Amino acid sequence: MVPKTIKLKEKSSLEINWEDESISTIALKYLRDECPCATCKGETVLLKTYRPPVKKMITPEMYLIKNIEVVGEYAIQITWKDGHNTGIYTYEYLMDLDKGQSSEKKQDYDTLL
Repeated sequence: MVPKTIKLKEKSSLEINWEDESISTIALKYLRDECPCATCKGETVLLKTYRPPVKKMITPEMYLIKNIEVVGEYAIQITWKDGHNTGIYTYEYLMDLDKGQSSEKKQDYDTLL
């Protein structure tokens, strides 16, 4: 499923209107905390796993969006006001975040290795 529109709502959440007319509203803090990039969540390459350290310095700019770009037909890339921009949020992942945010579910990346 692809979004019809994506827009900021009151500088605190991202509102996505999907092609089936459903609407997802994801808090920016949750969206940033669950950034799927290797810097934020880690990665496994050739059986070696990298897990990033816990963020020690949190700034208000971390949770403000500077720009959103569409990536192909499957994702968006967000540039945050603190300069971070390496996370690519697939539409499927955004739907998962919408479902998981009510319980503040952390996305599970342990299956990488």
